[in-house]
Amino acid sequence: MLSEIGKGIAMESVRLNKYLSTQGICSRREADRRIEAGEITIDGRPAKMGERVTGQERICWKGKMIGDAGSGQKAEPVLLVVNKPRGVVCTVSDKDRAPNIAELVGYPSRIYPVGRLDKDSEGMVLMTNQGELANQIMHAGNFHEKEYLVTVDHPYNEAFLKQMREGVNLEELGEVTRPCVVEPEGTRQFRIILTQGLNRQIRRMCEALGFHVVSLKRVRIMNIRLGKLKTGDFRKVTTEEWRELKQRVGEVKS
Repeated sequence: MLSEIGKGIAMESVRLNKYLSTQGICSRREADRRIEAGEITIDGRPAKMGERVTGQERICWKGKMIGDAGSGQKAEPVLLVVNKPRGVVCTVSDKDRAPNIAELVGYPSRIYPVGRLDKDSEGMVLMTNQGELANQIMHAGNFHEKEYLVTVDHPYNEAFLKQMREGVNLEELGEVTRPCVVEPEGTRQFRIILTQGLNRQIRRMCEALGFHVVSLKRVRIMNIRLGKLKTGDFRKVTTEEWRELKQRVGEVKS
């Protein structure tokens, strides 16, 4: 583990993506993208994928120094629930000129989204500066639940629901989706609970069965619900929500 950075003590090295995550810059997955894009430097040179650091190096993102070497200070933990509107992207890169979620929230300290919700979808996004917590939530192998309310372009039948529940073959991804919970909410609307996060998964599942998604809203991630939070607004998670979330991802013992 990293400890007492800058105090001259021999320190164990960690992978750069993990270091960036623990510093609250981004998730490990996003860190790999930034490293590959040449946005991260170590002692003035471009960082390499898989590189290990101790924290004593001069590590920068787009020229800005990362970490508090020698200060011994850690950023206060932040975990927000955001109700993302359609048209907003869950990225802090410059690739998409659409409004991004960091700009929408305008939080005074550096935070980033836990996973993604595509531009055309709306609803719940978690934002944090806790890298390891984000990694645990996003890790598909942990089977954490995410719940969505979906409306499609024409009425479905029981055969559609059955296929969605049992798994849909997504040829373009070479994947069959995991069995999941799907419950009707109307003739064209249904509720679905996933434990995996393939790219545009629900839209792809529907399209494979001859349906087009008209609207898609995420309403829950694990134990945290969107509730009555207005579109474009955010709130801090409650103490109880955070405690239970950490228990579920194994950060603290029950």
